[in-house]
Amino acid sequence: MTRDLSRLLRPRSIAIVGGGAWCDAVISQLLKSDYGGAIWPVHPKGGEVRKISVYKALSDLPNAPDAAFIGINRLATIDTVNALAAMGAGGAVCFASGFAEVADGQTLNTQLLAAAGDMPILGPNCYGMINNLDGALLWPDQHGCTPVTSGVAILTQSSNIAINLTMQARALPISYVITCGNQEQTTQAQIALGLLDDPRVTAIGLHIEGFGDTAAWQTLARAAHAKNIPLVALKVGKSTQAQAATISHTASLAGSGAGASALLKRLGIARVDDLSTLIETLKILHVTGPLANTNIATISCSGGEASLAADLAHDLDLTFPPLNKSQHTALFNALGPKVTLANPLDYHTYIWRDTGAMTAAFSAMIDPVLALTLLIVDFPRADRCDPSDWDCAVQAALETRAQTGGNIAMVATLPELMPEPVAHRLLAGGVIPFNGLRDALHATSHAQSQTAADLDLDLIQATQNDDSHLLNEVQAKSALAEHGLQIPANIATSEITKADMSHLHFPVALKGTGFAHKTEAGAVILNLPTQQSVIDAATHIDTDTFLIEEMITDTVAELLVGIVKDPVHGFVLTIGAGGILTELLNDTTSLLLPSSKNALKQSLKSLKISALLEGYRGKLGADLDAIIDAILAVQNYVLANADKVEEIEINPLICTASTAIAADALIRITK
Repeated sequence: MTRDLSRLLRPRSIAIVGGGAWCDAVISQLLKSDYGGAIWPVHPKGGEVRKISVYKALSDLPNAPDAAFIGINRLATIDTVNALAAMGAGGAVCFASGFAEVADGQTLNTQLLAAAGDMPILGPNCYGMINNLDGALLWPDQHGCTPVTSGVAILTQSSNIAINLTMQARALPISYVITCGNQEQTTQAQIALGLLDDPRVTAIGLHIEGFGDTAAWQTLARAAHAKNIPLVALKVGKSTQAQAATISHTASLAGSGAGASALLKRLGIARVDDLSTLIETLKILHVTGPLANTNIATISCSGGEASLAADLAHDLDLTFPPLNKSQHTALFNALGPKVTLANPLDYHTYIWRDTGAMTAAFSAMIDPVLALTLLIVDFPRADRCDPSDWDCAVQAALETRAQTGGNIAMVATLPELMPEPVAHRLLAGGVIPFNGLRDALHATSHAQSQTAADLDLDLIQATQNDDSHLLNEVQAKSALAEHGLQIPANIATSEITKADMSHLHFPVALKGTGFAHKTEAGAVILNLPTQQSVIDAATHIDTDTFLIEEMITDTVAELLVGIVKDPVHGFVLTIGAGGILTELLNDTTSLLLPSSKNALKQSLKSLKISALLEGYRGKLGADLDAIIDAILAVQNYVLANADKVEEIEINPLICTASTAIAADALIRITK
């Protein structure tokens, strides 16, 4: 169900139900923020709190409140939610804990949801929300936010992390802070969807512990994409659900958070790894929106800083394009012959304190080819030094932005060397202030325009099944071949001496069936040149059934293609270097099913082994279309058998210049 959150998120009247320090803090924060709406404390004792009349019951209120903060015990919370819903309130924050997160709270949780009905609630076990745009706070504690006219929204599943983020001293303008608590009714994705209706929200940052309903996240991503509101996520926790299947290489590779990464990639949501990078990425998105490309430039008055910037960006998806003719000419005119012109640029200190000359130099670097130009400037400690000598750099940056309209940032190499007043001044003039060079570069790599591949395709939902079994290789290959996967010519036999191998082309491979890992069990022998060599080799494999297959020649590369059911994220498709290179290179990429041909093609190109696939140093490349067809054949099998497939692995998929053939296959299905 999609609930209207507009009254809850942007209330004109707020009821505070309960007494004590928590409810008093909500009233205190509302008064501190100069909230212009009605404040209605509710407590059976009545009286006055902070010179505001207290109503003895909800029924005494002038109207149904747009929002309510319920700061009472869990049992009383249920009755209050029921009363609010009955009177037509716009929504409520359920502060109390002790619901579904504890053993004896399941029944109460069911009662709470029934009491709420169609009325949206945040929580339970939830701090609430801060709306800095309208001064509307349902927040029982201190916070570090200030009023803004536009800014980023931050949603967390942790109240403590939310509080800490409000205390940031990095000039990030925050429009909303919302904690989601247990999300028993209104999920994080649904709350974010409600924020998209506010044009003052420039971007949304998400601290995610678990996704829950992936369909709701798809709805959010599609709406955000349509409204051009960028989303960035800090996803914590490693998936354990996908690790339940441990038979294949795929399971171990996909069980370390690959499903979450694949989901975020599918939704076009940038993923960051820490809170600092989250803040710095949101700054970029607030000022410029998503960056158009990965091209950057840095300008500093130190060769050491120029080298540091280049080194820190080395392993990121960032590029320092060489200066073009226009940049070179303009920089030479601004800096003269004593400066070696390059990107990154060390402009020395010849023009320091000359704001006009500094503006000319900074502006000379701005070019349409660049997504962002970063000015590296560290400010001195104001308590021990005079920082006024750095005003020239700030003013030059602001004038450069005003004159060129280019995307420009000022970054301190150390986070503490970007003073907050300076950061606010820069931000007001459209210059991104960065706290820390490393965080700035990582944020820049995350702020690229996200390609929401296959966002229009609905994800397959998966459920956990514990009762499963393996198909043997013959059964697995036969099942996949029915959906278009190419397999080698073969013979399956339990009587090796009587097998008719006349139609096979030697050399061949001999395998024992019934082994999950045949190589480790010594159950595979390759390159057997004659029928007699096959018979002789069979004496070394302890099995009752054999598979004899033609060897594939002229191999360009070997790939792993695997699918693991992840009950949280759906079916996770992993593609990577195969054969003996699987663990050695750990060169993989993951997607969610279903995936399109174009998404598969881009994923193959993202692999390190793609150089071999495309033809390395003049050698023949592989047939990419054949590889994609093979992957789609495996996908088609899963789509047709989604109710019972647990795990599939093709390793290796042997890729040649003209075909892609599954040399080995594993399928685990529900019994």
